[in-house]
Amino acid sequence: MTTPGLYVTHLIAPKHGCTAAECEDAVCVLPDLPFDELIEGPLAASVCDGATESVLAKDWARLLAAVSVAKALPDPGFFAPGTAYEEFAAEVVGRWDPWLAEYAGGRAAAGRPLRWYEQAKLAGSTFATMLTVRVAPGDSPGGPEAEAGATPEWHWHAAALGDSCLFHIRDEALIRSFPIESAEDFGTTPDLFGSRNHDTALLTARTRFDTGTCLPGDRLLLMSDALAAWLLAAGDPGAALRELLEFGGPHDTPGFAEWLGKLRARQDLRNDDVALIRIDVEGR
Repeated sequence: MTTPGLYVTHLIAPKHGCTAAECEDAVCVLPDLPFDELIEGPLAASVCDGATESVLAKDWARLLAAVSVAKALPDPGFFAPGTAYEEFAAEVVGRWDPWLAEYAGGRAAAGRPLRWYEQAKLAGSTFATMLTVRVAPGDSPGGPEAEAGATPEWHWHAAALGDSCLFHIRDEALIRSFPIESAEDFGTTPDLFGSRNHDTALLTARTRFDTGTCLPGDRLLLMSDALAAWLLAAGDPGAALRELLEFGGPHDTPGFAEWLGKLRARQDLRNDDVALIRIDVEGR
């Protein structure tokens, strides 16, 4: 008998030629547990991809990931157009200026005050994409009164603004891709979450929402756009998935980076930062 629950791990790698500190992709997972510890209750995870053209993109991506997960975990209402999501949008944008003030103060205290041209850039908005997912146990088929031993179900809900993607895997095959379903749908100007966009109704209108049901043995993969585009463009999706699923924990970080390097060398993968969250659904 296998206890129902979730295992989750994540891997991040910077683009070729950059250091880990320069990576503008961010991930956040709650509850924050070791990758080999079973999660029996709801889980929330977020992948955010900072836009390279904007200043402090990695910091905005990290803030966006952290706040979205903290809001999504206790409140399933996050995953629909409405009050909960608009309140989240207002809160995360409202946190940016206080974060900037703390950042500027830290720079000054370290003897590296902001230069005039940095201050001018910081007066504008910083941008990132956002994919946030919540996975929670549901009733077994037949409802709460279903007979003992029925297959447990898990329900996922997702909110996506931009081109970071969720993939639902069953029997080693892709059964759902959200919000992008084809490699041809990736563009150069995805929708972005701006750090100074106080129009919460507009942010909500640009966000897409979806839901699905997982069975034991299913996997959910959250990833930023470069890796997502590689997977959707693969000539043999099954073989591509098998390659990707070789990486199951933080101990695989060096091998993951080496594998990405080979894909880039063959020009199969665009040279960009990569973030991956893997959620494995266990059952009984």
